[in-house]
Amino acid sequence: MFALKSAFWGGKVRRGAQMPVEIGKPGHAVAHDGRRGIVLPRVLRRPARLAGRLIQDGADTPRHAAMIMSLALLTSFAAYGAVLGGHMPSIVQAVTARTGFAVEEIRISGHKQTSEIDIIGQLDLGGWTSLLTFSAAAARDRLAALPWVDNVSVRKAYPSTLEIRIDERKPFAIWQNGSALTLVEKSGASIVAFPGGDFASLPLVVGLGAPEHAAGIVARVAAEPDLARHVKAFIRVADRRWDLRLDNGITVKLPETGDEEAMADLVALDRSQGILSRDVASIDMRLGDRLTVRLTPDAVKHREAALKEREKRRRKDSKI
Repeated sequence: MFALKSAFWGGKVRRGAQMPVEIGKPGHAVAHDGRRGIVLPRVLRRPARLAGRLIQDGADTPRHAAMIMSLALLTSFAAYGAVLGGHMPSIVQAVTARTGFAVEEIRISGHKQTSEIDIIGQLDLGGWTSLLTFSAAAARDRLAALPWVDNVSVRKAYPSTLEIRIDERKPFAIWQNGSALTLVEKSGASIVAFPGGDFASLPLVVGLGAPEHAAGIVARVAAEPDLARHVKAFIRVADRRWDLRLDNGITVKLPETGDEEAMADLVALDRSQGILSRDVASIDMRLGDRLTVRLTPDAVKHREAALKEREKRRRKDSKI
């Protein structure tokens, strides 16, 4: 048996007075004041005793309680205003950046043509940028807009490091459109203006529609190594067919269809007659049943002179 030291039901009970309590149902206590009994669950007994003390005797107020509550109220109003005004991200950024979460290191990998200055510029970092509030998704979108960037990943490594991995686009050819030179991908998509340097060895494709169809003709020419090593440029004509410009100045006019067979015939003819080593300006293979050869101006003069000399000899021989 035990006694409650205070009670707030029934009548008032003097503090320290013994109030009989009897055991009712298992897990419950029955408190009564001689007139009636109240059954409290076990979990409510301690809160009931505390509430009884507060009502009976009151409680001591902590020192500076009013000031603390006022500060808490003002802080809550300030936070609410910051949320409504859209300033909360700036506040969080300022606080977290100065508590150990400022971006202090940037690790960049995979880039070759893209400068680190351009990459860092797209990150939009301030003097104090918190890693907690930094948007990796927005940074990825900005980095993806750089001309050389194909794929990019941005990862936050807490507490203060950004890790950036870049996959760059691969140039396939140099596209000449008028006087402009542009690096293009295998798909035909433009990358950047031709910068020279190591890219000078890429195939040169010329004309409208050339970038989109360049991969096919380059592969077909590569299948004929004896011809491929002499090709200097691939010229798209009327966006229907190709001309090949050779390193000795000869232009090979390929047919609209069946250019693979035409190139195989040209290689065979060169092996047998050395046609690509002669003073030839162009070789027209557009007609499947014939091949038309146009000589260079010097070759025309030599040929005309040779014909005249042959005619003189014929006439001289006929007189004899």
